[in-house]
Amino acid sequence: MPEKDKHGIVQPSPCEWSGAALSQGYVADYKPFNFVDGEGVRCSLYVSGCPFRCPGCYNRAAQSFKYGTPYTQELEEKILTDLAQPYVAGLSLLGGEPFLNTPILIPLAKRVRDTFGADKTIWVWSGYTHEQLLTDTPDKRELLDLCDVLVDGPFIESLYHHDLAFRGSKNQRIIHLRAK
Repeated sequence: MPEKDKHGIVQPSPCEWSGAALSQGYVADYKPFNFVDGEGVRCSLYVSGCPFRCPGCYNRAAQSFKYGTPYTQELEEKILTDLAQPYVAGLSLLGGEPFLNTPILIPLAKRVRDTFGADKTIWVWSGYTHEQLLTDTPDKRELLDLCDVLVDGPFIESLYHHDLAFRGSKNQRIIHLRAK
C-alpha cells in the first residue's frame, strides 16, 4: 500500500499503479468549447479514477474509477467532430488521473494526432510529476509523447493560489513538451 507524503497525498512507488490494471474506462464529464482548461477554446475530457487522493481536490467525485459513464465510440466521435471546429485550439485531458486511463486516452490522442496533426494541441493534467512519468510504465510515456503541454504535480492545498493560470497550487508546473 502506498504511503502518504507530508501533504497527505498518496505516493506510489515507480510503476506501482498501472492504467491497464486500474482504468475502468469511465469518464466523469466531457465539456466542449470551454475556456478554462488550457489556452484558447478547448474540448475537455475528464476521466474517472485517481488514487492520489489530494486533500482539497476540486474533483473529488472523480477519484472513483467507476464514477460517471463508460467511455464510448460515440463520445469519441463527438470529441473529434467538436475538435474539427476551426476556432477550437485543442483537447484537454483532466481527471481523475489521465495517466491511469491510458487504455482509452492513448487511442484517442493518436486519433487526434492522425486527424489534426499539430494543428490541435493536447494538454494533460497529472498528479504525477514530469520526472515520475518519464521513469514509470511505458503506457504513461506513450501518452506523454502524444501531448503538447503537461500540467504536472499533485494539488497541494497549502500551496493553493487563486491567481495561477491553469493550475491550483504553486508546486504545479506548466511544461511545454513540444516546440511551438
